[in-house]
Parts: sequence; structure tokens; C-alpha cells
Amino acid sequence: MSKMNKELENQLSAYISNLNAPMIIKEAMDYSLQAGGKRIRPSLVFATIRSFGQNEMEGMSVACALEMIHTYSLIHDDLPAMDNDDLRRGKPTNHKVFGEAYSILAGDGLLTYSFQVIAQDPKLSNDKKVKLMELLAISAGPEGMVGGQVADMLGENKSLTIDELEYIHKNKTGKLLLFAVKAGAIIADATNEQIDILAQYAENIGLAFQIRDDILDIEGNEETLGKPVGSDVENVKSTYPSLLSLNGAKKRLHYHTEKAKECIKTLNLHSNLLEEMASLIEVRDS
Repeated sequence: MSKMNKELENQLSAYISNLNAPMIIKEAMDYSLQAGGKRIRPSLVFATIRSFGQNEMEGMSVACALEMIHTYSLIHDDLPAMDNDDLRRGKPTNHKVFGEAYSILAGDGLLTYSFQVIAQDPKLSNDKKVKLMELLAISAGPEGMVGGQVADMLGENKSLTIDELEYIHKNKTGKLLLFAVKAGAIIADATNEQIDILAQYAENIGLAFQIRDDILDIEGNEETLGKPVGSDVENVKSTYPSLLSLNGAKKRLHYHTEKAKECIKTLNLHSNLLEEMASLIEVRDS
């Protein structure tokens, strides 16, 4: 997937360069977009398309749009009114460099530009564009990521149940991972039955991803993560380790990883990339 990630970086730069917009907003958008990161969401788009024997490049605009949405959410998450973070991926957060006003607008710009990127892709049919943009709006909006962020804020300094915690993470983190897989399947002309099975896979890796995040906040290396560790305990947040114990969280992580792999094995796909992605999420250190 390294070749596709390199293509992704080049295309993201090109999208920002081609904008007819004030330089300051282009710089602020590009600053966070090029800050690195795992690029797991775009990689899931590419892996899903490839698993159906199709050309990953067909999903480039969607992968870029998804990374724009993800990056906008991080810019806004880091703001003083939200998490008030100074570091992201080892670099000063966007508002520390460009100020709060431009940081908010950079996030707004990435959010809205993402839909333009999909709409203007000549390789996608109009039918697929409509399906993808509707799914992205649902996944990123109040019924998805934004709803999960709100539930997360409402749950601060409260003792949540495991079901309440799962609701937060299925929406805050999981819905964009679910979009990545379903979008790749739509582009690859998967059947509705195949998409339903892939959705189960995505829901499990979404929960695994967040459980691993919670574990890394306890055991992770600050230099590797590029952000401070221990903030969950400091902010008295309900997490999988706090509700299940650290060992219990690791068992739950493995459970969801294996469930994801079981889903993939029921499909007759052309590669095991999606299984590899599940394994990567379970052991990632950043």
C-alpha cells in the first residue's frame, strides 16, 4: 500500500495547490493535511477496491475526500473550546500556528472541499457520486462522527456503561472507517450482500481501533504517538481499560480483531489486505 499512499500524498498536495483561494487558508489546510499520520482510512478504501480485483486509483478522489474530513475533525478537536491540545502528530496544532479563526476556517474548508472533490471526479458515474456523497454526509454528520463527538463531550466526568462507550466510538471513530470500506465496495461494484458483510468487518475494526487508542494512552510512547499520553486518566474519561481493566481491554481488542477477520473469510476476495489491515490496527503503536 506504500505506493498508493505516496500517490495519495501527491494528490492531496495537488488538490490544495489548485484551489483558487487566499494563500493563508490554503497554507492552514495543507499544514494539517500534510502532517503525516497513518492514513488508515484511505488505505481501507484502496484495500477494499483491490480485494475485488479492481484498480485502486478509481478510489483516489474518495480517499482524498475522506482524509480531508478526518483532518478537519482533528483541527477542530484540538481547538481550545474542544480538547485544547498543543501537539498533533508531533507538531504544534493548527490553531497554535495560524490562530483560532483561521484554524476553524481551515477545518470548514476541508469539510466542504471534500464533497467538491468527489463531485468533480470524472472517473465516477453520477449514480456512484450521489451514493458516496450521501454516505459520507451521514458518516461525518450528526448521525455519525459529529454525533459521536457530542456524546463524547456529554460523557466527560461521568461513569459510562460499556454500551454508552461503544455508541460514542461507533460514531466518533467507527463511522468514517465504515465509510472507507463501504465506499471502496461501492466503487468496486460489490453486491448489497457483500457490502453488508464488509460493514460488519468495518464495525469491528472501528471498535478495535478505539480500544487500541485507549490502551496506547496508558502504554504508548509519547514520542512515537506524537502527542501526550495519560490524558484520559487526567481528564477522568471513561475508556475501555477503565471499564474493563487493561487486560480486559486487550482481550476485547483481540475479540473484535478476530471477528473482523472472520467476516472477511466469508467473502471470496482476491487478496488478504483487509485481514492484514485488521492485524495492523490491533498492534499499531501510534
